[in-house]
Amino acid sequence: MIAVIQRVSESSVSIENAIKSSIQTGVMILLGIEEADAEDDVEWLSRKISQLRIFPDDNGVMNRSLIDIEGEALVISQFTLHASTKKGNRPSYIKAARPETAIPLYEKFIEQLSVDISKRVQSGEFGADMQVALVNDGPVTIIIDTKDKK
Repeated sequence: MIAVIQRVSESSVSIENAIKSSIQTGVMILLGIEEADAEDDVEWLSRKISQLRIFPDDNGVMNRSLIDIEGEALVISQFTLHASTKKGNRPSYIKAARPETAIPLYEKFIEQLSVDISKRVQSGEFGADMQVALVNDGPVTIIIDTKDKK
């Protein structure tokens, strides 16, 4: 499971020119799921993101978590995070999970993150053509891969 976490002052996702979800201060997460991912990846990643100290404290030091600031989260499914570009110019998505694997894990991640931050997590729509807007605050962008849990 790969997550691209962006600290935002606002973010939204639209489908067919209508806003589906929006948040203010918090994180916008692009989530890529591969066939090898499991529920333990969901739990580990959710805990890691909810406790990640990427928000400034009173001294301007990144020392506060999403939980600490009572921030919001927007999760967008993003199978292209598992693109392989080793051969040729057309990316291969062979590592990306098929919907029957990915959808339950995507929904479980949203549910788990909601529990971890004690707040309803906003989301896009799995498999939809979405337009994502955000104001990346900082900018702060962090990439976490559950296959590299060091």
